[in-house]
Order: sequence, then structure tokens, then C-alpha cells
Amino acid sequence: MTQSTEQDRVLIFDTTLRDGEQSPGATMTLEEKLEIARMLDEMGVDIIEAGFPIASEGDFEAVSRIARQTRNAVVCGLARANPADIDRAWEAVQHAQRPRIHTFIGTSPTHREITQLDMDRMAERIYETVSHARNLCDNVQWSPMDATRTETDYLLRVCEIAIAAGATTINIPDTVGYTAPRESADIIRMLRDKVPGAQDVIWATHCHNDLGMATANSLAAVEAGARQVECTINGLGERAGNTALEEVVMALRVRNDIMPYRTGVDSRKIMQISRRVAAVSGFQVQYNKAIVGKNAFAHESGIHQDGMLKNAETFEIMRPEDVGLTETNLVMGKHSGRAALRAKLKDLGFELGDNQLKDVFVRFKALADRKKEVYDDDLIALMADSTSAGEGLVQVKFLRVICGTEAPQSADLTLTIDGEDRQVTTQGDGPIDAVFNAIRKLVPHEARLALYQVHAVTEGTDAQATVSVRLEEDGRISSAQASDTDTVVASAKAYVGALNRLIVKHKRTTEATLYSA
Repeated sequence: MTQSTEQDRVLIFDTTLRDGEQSPGATMTLEEKLEIARMLDEMGVDIIEAGFPIASEGDFEAVSRIARQTRNAVVCGLARANPADIDRAWEAVQHAQRPRIHTFIGTSPTHREITQLDMDRMAERIYETVSHARNLCDNVQWSPMDATRTETDYLLRVCEIAIAAGATTINIPDTVGYTAPRESADIIRMLRDKVPGAQDVIWATHCHNDLGMATANSLAAVEAGARQVECTINGLGERAGNTALEEVVMALRVRNDIMPYRTGVDSRKIMQISRRVAAVSGFQVQYNKAIVGKNAFAHESGIHQDGMLKNAETFEIMRPEDVGLTETNLVMGKHSGRAALRAKLKDLGFELGDNQLKDVFVRFKALADRKKEVYDDDLIALMADSTSAGEGLVQVKFLRVICGTEAPQSADLTLTIDGEDRQVTTQGDGPIDAVFNAIRKLVPHEARLALYQVHAVTEGTDAQATVSVRLEEDGRISSAQASDTDTVVASAKAYVGALNRLIVKHKRTTEATLYSA
């Protein structure tokens, strides 16, 4: 049963580009952010939180350009509770067709201690800053950060103040993933019942997944009256992540009998954007992830397979095509042309310009020459390689390794660094160590290798390997993925990709320091 009344509409607020990008190592480039924002807008997301404009010049530019390009969704910029942040957020979002300022302050005892504000002074700050935001923009969202650990009486008080100051949406964040479904519902219900003016605003929920209950907590809040859910694609986010957009959307669709609420999201676009976010963020989706995991629609048990053959509904509560998962597999090869590749990539969620297609087509042909069979997952890996590890100051030009039980483990590596080719030969404890030693020698840095992970994209001895690398230096973390039929080559490209992103992060930090000064 699908409800059509407006009061049963749940707004989807996507914060992949803001809270999701804060996940360690998930930094996206400007062009990647613009692409993800376009996909979010096209799939029917109601609000896109595009970033934190005052954080850096790069963040400001991303929010500003997303605001200008977005056609349907509200575009939101985040701001702390001070005039400078709010002014900067408005400057970034003001050209959107539907702009919003989202301002917040930590209201729990722990956060009040950090800000050195007592209850009364914080209450004054909330009224002043929300009023300031409302004087700039008629769509203002306010959040009491760490709301689920804020004293009940004080939470009631500050929400009343924010509404009186002009907030149009009140968001209740479970900032550290502390709450549980019953409590999440009780908080929303209490606020709607006891806060004066509660009927005049939209109540929102923002949950983190530290205890694995983010989606359950969000849905419980909806049942209690929240009509906006803050979430991210693939559940991307700090620590254990945020509420996953795809889980909320599909839960409301599949169990509409007990949760009669609707969203405006086209669920058939879920798989495309899931793959794209995984590619640009460098965060692989776990195989058993609900809705978008590789095994979400796979059946290996004999009993399950028999049931599926007789009736798909035996063990599937939703159809793969409901989330945009196609049944196609082997359709591309070395004789496939550019038009066929463009069409296939579009089916997989990749919209390419002519110049992009030209570059990817060369890579595709090289891959097709090395592999007899090119699968969908091979193409997705190819695109991840093109975007995650294919740009930046440093490029892999040539690599040759010597390895084995007797021979010394060595790597002969040539990198193109800022347009100049540089070569070195080094040894290491195995071929990967030798390659990474070579990179460190050509591009000196103190970054620590925090993660090195390899997995096969498809089956067979000619399968591509996708390598994930995460580097950490002075609190900055960057990740990248790369794919190749040669695992060592993929490793080199992934390391270089992460290094390039680390360089970008260093520049952003420098920009932010200069701006704040």
C-alpha cells in the first residue's frame, strides 16, 4: 500500500558530500563532488548537504558550484554557531534555486564544556546565530549536536529557542551512535509534544552507526513523527558511518504495509550511485552490505537456489531491478566500439564526456587485449582506476619487478612527477615492498601505510586485481584504489593515487590555515 498524502512524505537529506566525506581517507575531488551531486539530484534526493564552506577554499568552491548546477534539490551548507561561518555558508549557497543554511552547536554537557559556554550563554548564542541565518535565508536548519546525550529539559529549551529564532527544520543528531530505536522514537515524540511551535517545523533525524543501529534508529524516529532522514550513500561516514540512504529508501518501500511513508527517490538509480561513491571515495562496499552489497542478491545455499528457481519471492523480498541491478554480464570485448562502451558505462552509472570517453576507451582496449572476457565488474574497476588513481601530480609511467625464491626482490620504477620523468631501482622484502620503497625514494614523504588490501574483481587467472591503499601523515588520511591484471602494477598505481590525494589534503590544510589567519 502506498500512501499519497503529503504528511506521509519523508524527505531524504543526503550528506555524503559533507559528513560522508569526513570519513578518514574519503576525500573527493571537485569534479567528483559535482558528479555525485548531479546523480543525487537526478535520483530525487530532497536536500543535498554539499559541504562545510568555511573549512577551506576548496570546500567553498565545491558548495558554490553544486548550488549553481543543482536543479531540483535544496542545496545546504553547514555552519558552526558564529556569524563568520553562517555568512560564508550563505555566500556559497545563495545562488541555488533552493538554498538552505544548516547551523549547529554541541548541546550535551561534554560539548558545552569544550565550548566553555554555560547553558544560558549557549542559549543566547543559539538565538543570535539562528536569527542571523534566518535574516539571510528563509530556509534554516538547526541541530543540537550530540542531542541524544543532552539533558531532556535543556534539549526542550534550546529547540524552543531555535524555533522562535526562525529555524524551519530542527534536526536531532545522534552524533556518536549512542541511542537505540525506542529511545530515538521517544525523543522525537517528546519534542513534538512539548516544544512550543513544534507543529510549524520539520523534525529530522541524523544517526550514526557506532552500535549498528543507525537505520533502525532513523526509521523509529520517522514512526514517531520525524519527516526528514539524514543519510549517506553506502552509509559512508565517520567511524562506523551514517544511516545508509539505500536502506532507508528500500525499507520504506518494501515494508510500506507497516511504515506507510514515501520518499521521492528513484530507487532504480541506487546501484549506480552506490558504485560511483565507492569508486570516488576509495571505500569498497562490503559484500554482505544490505541492498548494494555484491552478495545482496546472490544465493549459494542449495535450498535457497531451489526456492529461487521455483519462485524468486521465496528468498527475495525485493527485485534486483528495483535498485537498478541488471542481469547483464559478459557483453564487452576487444571488438566493441566506443559507442557500445559509452552505452554500457551509462547503464553502470557513468556519464562520460567525449574527452573522458577517449581516455577510458584506450584503457578498455588495453584491458580487453589482456582479458578474454570483460565483465561489468571489470568496467566498474576500470572506472575506479581512472578516477581514483589516474589524476594528480605523480603518475606511474614504467614498472618492472624481479621476484622469486632465489632472486633479489627489486623494482625498477619510473614516475612522472609534475611533468618530469624520474627513475629509480630499489630492493625490498618482496615485490610490493620494493615498489613502495621506490615510490618513497622518488617522492620523499613520512606517510605511514595504514591499509593495503587486494581482492580479485572477477574469477579466473586473468582477473583484474583491485588494490586499496590508505596513507596517514600528521593526522591526514588519504585512500585510493587501482585495478590491473598485474597486482604489482595495481599496487603502485593505488599507492601513487593515495599519495596524490595526500598532497591535495596538505594544500587544503594550508589554504584553511591561511584563510583563518
